[in-house]
Amino acid sequence: MTSGKSKVILAIASAISSLTAAAQVAQPMHPEKPTYEYEKCYGVARAGQNDCFTASNSCGGTVFEEGRKDAWIYVPQGTCQKIIDGSLEPVES
Repeated sequence: MTSGKSKVILAIASAISSLTAAAQVAQPMHPEKPTYEYEKCYGVARAGQNDCFTASNSCGGTVFEEGRKDAWIYVPQGTCQKIIDGSLEPVES
């Protein structure tokens, strides 16, 4: 039979394991360049979906403001200017 102390230790270990797994998933990424011909498109990234660093962060997936003008994503070449608010250069806010 498991003692109360063992149950508490097991619960704490399980919680630590869950937190460690969540932290590994949430780590910032540095996306690789696409294999297709691409361009950087500024101002169209959805929250948490940017492929770049900006003045206030250093990794992709870390901008939490929709359409931030200095955040970019990779798009197929010739596509950016077809996207509403898309720009090939960062736009000053």
